Amino acid sequence: MSVRPLPSSTPAAQGVDASGVLAFLDALDAAPDIEPHSLMILRHDRLVASGWWAPYTPERPHLLYSISKSFTSTAAGIAAGEGLIRLDDPVISYFPEFDADITDPRSRAMLVRHVASMATGHETDALDEARALDREDLVRGFLLAAPPRDPGTVFAYNQPATFTLAAIVQRASGQSLTDYLRPRLLDPLGIGEVAWLRYRDGRELGFSGLHATTDAIARLGRLYLRGGVWDGRRLLPEWWVAEATRPQISNSGVMPGDDWQHGYGFKFWMSRHGYRGDGAFGQFCLVLPEQDAVIATTADTWNMQALLDLVWEHLLPAFRPAPLTGGEAADVALAERLAGLALPPAAGEPEPPRQAEAWSAAAFTPYGDVDENLSRLTSIDLAPDGDGWALTLTEDGHPLRLRLGKAGWTVTEGAVPTAVSGGWTDADTLVVDIAFLETPHHLEVTCSLKDRTFTTRWRTEPLHRLPLRAMCAPRMPA
Repeated sequence: MSVRPLPSSTPAAQGVDASGVLAFLDALDAAPDIEPHSLMILRHDRLVASGWWAPYTPERPHLLYSISKSFTSTAAGIAAGEGLIRLDDPVISYFPEFDADITDPRSRAMLVRHVASMATGHETDALDEARALDREDLVRGFLLAAPPRDPGTVFAYNQPATFTLAAIVQRASGQSLTDYLRPRLLDPLGIGEVAWLRYRDGRELGFSGLHATTDAIARLGRLYLRGGVWDGRRLLPEWWVAEATRPQISNSGVMPGDDWQHGYGFKFWMSRHGYRGDGAFGQFCLVLPEQDAVIATTADTWNMQALLDLVWEHLLPAFRPAPLTGGEAADVALAERLAGLALPPAAGEPEPPRQAEAWSAAAFTPYGDVDENLSRLTSIDLAPDGDGWALTLTEDGHPLRLRLGKAGWTVTEGAVPTAVSGGWTDADTLVVDIAFLETPHHLEVTCSLKDRTFTTRWRTEPLHRLPLRAMCAPRMPA
């Protein structure tokens, strides 16, 4: 389907001080441990600022990690509105085939509202235990992982709780999560194609793995900001929005970071300001009811609190109570800045300073201990390719072919979209930065001609531990 753009406006017309947004961009540039990928700001239902740091682009899906949970919550809210599920139903009632296996009274007392709010009675994430108890059916494994506390009494960030909520929606609707959401949420919001990583049994992860655009994040935030109504049509029950976005369970002292201490709703975090869906490495859907605003970001950072701190420091004061007069110059400066956003490429010379012939058909093998996530990466081959170089990374017999150009980022489309930058730091050393464009992640590769070996390092370690050939949105249409 064609996606209708969000209505747009100048910042000043919606009471947004563009100089504050510019200060936010300056602060991001100065932050050594934050790599921004995209930013969208909505005020009064109008898109007032948007930008993507090249080589990232608006139309490309991005792995959202745990913002996936907020989409799962929305599916549950719609299902509750349709009468398919009820918050006070026991979880086990949706899986009668496990009834004889689940004997622990706390597991049997677990309600839908408890898996929706991370209040299952577990004190830590039960994912590893659930997998160990039943690797084939994560719901059964989770219910067998008896909680040490009564459900509803303690918060624990718990991945199989959300997987179970997603499985309840799928069981009650008779559809996959994506198929259920398509006519009820994705199409009405104007969200185009999405793709979701699946568990070994074929069910969407629910707790992670959703690949969608920044625009999709912004639209979800706007739906919640408007109480579940989109352009005059109610998509989500008003009561669900209210319950999902208020504290259902205290999480004070449980999670690190100031903005992880204010309570948890139904797959939404309460923040110092407003509430949010968030995903690892800086994927944020910030909803600010007091400011009538939504902020969507994608990024690559371990320091998610620092990114939020910059939002509160620079963007929050930029929201003014009325349209601004005399802000045209700042609006123009911001538009120009957003249009030219780009990540700096890795340093390096485009050609080896010496021994070019030796590099022209070089093959490299791993040096020393290899990261567990890359243990099957057995060779890297290099060859001239037009006005650049071709790199082939072979992992478990599967080649991933990339290209290094003369300057800047060189984008390779195909099954695994990548962008590569870098070059020679000396006659014996090639260093390249490989951005997997549908994820937050970069792989840094160093090849040594002297001993024909390579080393690798993830800038941020991917949480799903997929092979390189799967570092992309799954099953996206051609």
